[in-house]
This record gives sequence, structure tokens and C-alpha cells, in this order.
Amino acid sequence: MKKLSWKVKFGLVLVALSAVMLYAHSVAFHHSDLHEFGPFLLTHEIAMMPLEVLVVTLVIHSLLERREHEEKMHKLNMVIGAFFSEVGDELLRRTAGFDETVEIREHFLVSNEWDSRRYATAKTAILGYDYGINARAEDLEALGGFLAGKRQFLLGLLQNPTLLEHETFTNALWAVFHLSEELGYRPGFADLPESDIVHLNGDLQRAYAAIAVEWLDHVRHLQKEYPYLFSLAVRRNPLDTGASVVVGG
Repeated sequence: MKKLSWKVKFGLVLVALSAVMLYAHSVAFHHSDLHEFGPFLLTHEIAMMPLEVLVVTLVIHSLLERREHEEKMHKLNMVIGAFFSEVGDELLRRTAGFDETVEIREHFLVSNEWDSRRYATAKTAILGYDYGINARAEDLEALGGFLAGKRQFLLGLLQNPTLLEHETFTNALWAVFHLSEELGYRPGFADLPESDIVHLNGDLQRAYAAIAVEWLDHVRHLQKEYPYLFSLAVRRNPLDTGASVVVGG
């Protein structure tokens, strides 16, 4: 809003200045003869200069803003890629093993043939999916150990100001961090009551659903901008039981 405000004020000042100069120019040359044609053009150009400055300034500012946005998005996608490489892919792989309803997997089998419509269909299905997570106490204990080893990494991501540009990924990251804390606070899992296991499964389901959508968006970005990274992401697909990182494997 502040950026818009200064643009509007700046534009109005220049338009008003140009209007005053054009009016003065019109009055001054209203009864001019043809031999004054040279000064007429010169003063007319001077009167139009504020408008030219306005157009050039807005165009340059728009280009700089676009460049700044692209740089921020580049850094942001680097952070998201690091998250999935370090934590997200493995968390998805492990959690998918606790998902009792597997029909959603077809919407994660990304390939080079996917277009924007196919991604949109998959995302709609994923957002409307009722994840049936049913992890046992020993599963949750192993998952807690994995996330405990990633605590410093997750804390580092949460402190990254770049993430302010991506609200949904930040929310997904918080869901994962909350799951890590919930699992880490348990002194043991062998004697947990069923009600607590259900509670932990709910936390796991929340994190699973959030990062599944982010994974799909991230892979779509890679397909568009970084084909070689997309190829690796597809071969490492944590939700494809037949995926193999070996080319042709």
C-alpha cells in the first residue's frame, strides 16, 4: 500500500506539473506566428518532460520490482529444495507407509508429460483427500528419532526471512516442527495410551498433508525452471513405491 501511495503521489505531481506547463505553453503561443514554430516545439517538449519522466520512472521501477521478486523466489525455492532434500522427502516416504488409503498415490506420480491442467487436477485431489494415517507406537518413536536429528536444520529454516514470502510453506514447516516437538517430548512410547497415539497420528497427518501439497508445487517449479533437478526429484519421488534414482533402473 505504501508503494502504491508514493507512486500515485509522484504521478499526480508530475501530471499536474505537466498540465500547468502545457497550459502556460498554450496561452503563450495562442497567437504565435509560424516563424515561432521552433520555440513552440521546444517549449512543448519541455512541458511534456514531466510525463516522460513519470513513464520512464514507473517502467524502471516495475522492472526492478520484478527482478527483486524473481531473486526472492529463486532463493525461496532453494530453501524449499533444501527442506525436501534434508527432511521432507524422507518424512513423506515414511508417513506414506502409514497411510491406509493409497488411492491418492496416482496424483503424485509426476512425469515430464504433466502439464498445468494435470498439476491442477492432482492438487485439487490432494487438498480434498482424507489421509488415513495409522502409525503405531514404534513407528512414531522411529520417526521422532529421525526428526530429532533434523531439529537444528528445521530451526534454521524457521529463522530464514525468505520464508515470509511463502505463507503456505511456512505453515507446512511449522506443522513439521510441531510434530517434531510433540514426538520429542515423550519420554517413551511403549506405554503410551491409545488416545495419545491417536493425537500424535493427527499431528503426523497435518504435517503429511501440508508438505505433500508443497512437494507437488515444488516439483512443478522444477519442471519449469530446472529440468535436471526435476529429473532427480521424479527419480527420488517419495510417494512412488517404484521410483529408483538409477537412470533406467
